[in-house]
Amino acid sequence: MYSLCPALGVSVDQFRASRFRSPSWDKLIKSAYNEVAESVKQDFGCIDILVHSLANGPEVTKPLLETSRNGYLAAISASSYSFVSLLKHFLPIMNPGGATISLTYIASERIIPGYGGGMSSAKAALESDTQVLAFEAGRKHGVRVNTISAGPLGSRAAKAIGFIDMMINYSLENAPLQKELTADEVGNTAAFLSSPLASAITGAVVYVDNGLNAMGVGVDSPVFRDLDIPRAQRIEERALFSRATLKRLDF
Repeated sequence: MYSLCPALGVSVDQFRASRFRSPSWDKLIKSAYNEVAESVKQDFGCIDILVHSLANGPEVTKPLLETSRNGYLAAISASSYSFVSLLKHFLPIMNPGGATISLTYIASERIIPGYGGGMSSAKAALESDTQVLAFEAGRKHGVRVNTISAGPLGSRAAKAIGFIDMMINYSLENAPLQKELTADEVGNTAAFLSSPLASAITGAVVYVDNGLNAMGVGVDSPVFRDLDIPRAQRIEERALFSRATLKRLDF
């Protein structure tokens, strides 16, 4: 979305401001979508891949009960409807067999305290829209629509919620795979979903979170201290093992 800012003639901060929810601002954004789609068409003709990587909740640090109507609608508009609008404008220049990807988060279906401001609702809407858009875009244009639900990752955007380091540590302690998630792992999944290798996959929420989504409880709780729960090796030992494995495989 920030790539639209030059077309709009505004800064990122101005884009985030409340005025973007006004009718005149909405009209300007629609015009910018048209301009960007037309610019892409002129430069590249038709395209095969469309990636939506945008989320913004101006009141994300507020509990849902303390979220204002404007804050809630802003989160929905920027984080979920933007994908609907983006796809609407780009579908006419997408080749049949093409793919679109967005990014969601498990707060859409699980309670994540601190992830507020209507962002959990926005992610739930994005996942629901992914299924509906998969049907509509698939039937009308032969285009696939999927979304990736990534685990805690120390990205610049994630740091905005203020407790990403705690979530990373929680994942390390409780996920089936006790390792830190990397951006490359999310990117590799996106590359797969965009490729012909995933030609029969659409309308899916694909989890890239070391299996954390499968857990029903946090095994680091003192409640489970007497259970014989397998623990990962020390990080140093895992690193040595990984290097030895790669050397053996001639990587």
